[in-house]
Amino acid sequence: MTRDEIRSRLASHPPLAELLTADDLEKQKLDGPGALVPAAVLLLVVAHEKGQSVLFTQRTAHLNAHAGQISFPGGRYQDGDDSPEATALREAEEEVGLPPDRVEILGRLPDYHTATGFKVTPIVGWVEPPLTYRPDPEEVAEVFEVPLEFLLDARNHQYESAFYKGRTRHYWAMPYGPRYIWGATAGMLVTFQRIVHFGA
Repeated sequence: MTRDEIRSRLASHPPLAELLTADDLEKQKLDGPGALVPAAVLLLVVAHEKGQSVLFTQRTAHLNAHAGQISFPGGRYQDGDDSPEATALREAEEEVGLPPDRVEILGRLPDYHTATGFKVTPIVGWVEPPLTYRPDPEEVAEVFEVPLEFLLDARNHQYESAFYKGRTRHYWAMPYGPRYIWGATAGMLVTFQRIVHFGA
């Protein structure tokens, strides 16, 4: 898809109720004690000449939360961040060395509520190569890209389940070769795919 097509779809997408299944909507309800912690991630489209891709990080194994998992660059809101966009760009610079002024913001996805207590705002960005990644060794074990065409193909979206802490939990997954993209990251990608392909 072109940059302008993505921007246009993000600006005019329908309500979540028209995008997500009943089970997805149920998971996005606020439940449990206390407010969700605000956070943001950067879903970055890298515009290579031979095709677009999306940037991912693999978190280091020693982290307290989501150790070893595949995720977008991002994290919780900090004092001084004046918007979710600022949070996502700051975190991307800290985690992978991406200068904020290299990123063109195309829009936002709807907030995503995680089972770990975060309200995540996914920010969609666009960047033109060349790029040099400088991963933070404390947080990021590896930086890699996955073709956007693969991620936007609903045939690659798997709805899986596992028994965890006394109940069955359902989640999205998008295995890509040896990579296992799942959980909140995959859930946000499913929303992204449904927005950009809505009505198509």
